[in-house]
Amino acid sequence: MKSDRLLSILLLLQTRALVPATELAERLEVSVRTIYRDVEALSASGVPVYAERGRNGGIALLPGFRTDVTGLTQDESRALFVLAAQGAHTALGLDAALGSALRKVMAALPAPHRPAAEQTSRRILVDPVRWLSGPPTAVDVGDLHDAVFADRRLRLRYRHSGTDTPRTYTVDPYGLVVKAGVWYLIADLDGEPRLFRADRVRQAALTEEPVVRRTGVEPADVWEALRRQVEERPGGVRLRVRVHRSRLDLFVRLHTGELTGPPEPEEAGEWVRAELAVPEVAWARSLLSFGPNLEVCSPPEARGLLAEAAAAVMELYAGNG
Repeated sequence: MKSDRLLSILLLLQTRALVPATELAERLEVSVRTIYRDVEALSASGVPVYAERGRNGGIALLPGFRTDVTGLTQDESRALFVLAAQGAHTALGLDAALGSALRKVMAALPAPHRPAAEQTSRRILVDPVRWLSGPPTAVDVGDLHDAVFADRRLRLRYRHSGTDTPRTYTVDPYGLVVKAGVWYLIADLDGEPRLFRADRVRQAALTEEPVVRRTGVEPADVWEALRRQVEERPGGVRLRVRVHRSRLDLFVRLHTGELTGPPEPEEAGEWVRAELAVPEVAWARSLLSFGPNLEVCSPPEARGLLAEAAAAVMELYAGNG
């Protein structure tokens, strides 16, 4: 609606000294001509807005002009309170600031929207931790947060998985990402994107060197590249398995990351077939927890490994008989 668009333009202009008309048009998904018509409408309603033509021109408000209107719709106000439930602010030490901000937002909301916002904050819960992943590790990301905004290089003492001795890296930080309750620093190391788990950082110190980031690359671009590397990394071994339907939901929930495709039901019976991409044959041992409700069909090396493990378990318990 035009009224929403006018308000969006006004709020955007309050955050920037000068905004190109082309940028406003792209953000609001309208033509540049429509943006200029909207500027004329704002001016006619008493808003001190003007347009500067030319290569470096744009739309601006007269210095010092502010409006206290929030312009939030009912759905927008509810979305803010859902966002607040995600808990990322806790690791950043922003609990008190968030509570204060939400009180201010609640006070500024139109009276008809307040009940829906309050109800959302009570009834919509967001738990970012995956099932059966164990208690989350307490992580202080304060130093990493400071580094991201300081625009200086960061020296890390970092412990890789499977090792006890940390290594030292000097990186160019782009930003922080929290995924499934785990915090990551995304940074360049020698010009290449790298991912560092915050709970493996043993020490972080800012250097005096200015950060060096690739031109035109945003944190979201770096994260997308790193995410693809992780999710599209091919497994070294393909396991073909049969799973009983009674355990299918649990199987899919635990091994979504390894599945190469959706499980396919067999022609008859209560079993489905699936394929997993895993790093090595020994990984198959983790499937023993499904007992007789899962059978590894191939490769033969995996079947032999599980047979040996099952025989060892039987021997152990037979000795206690």
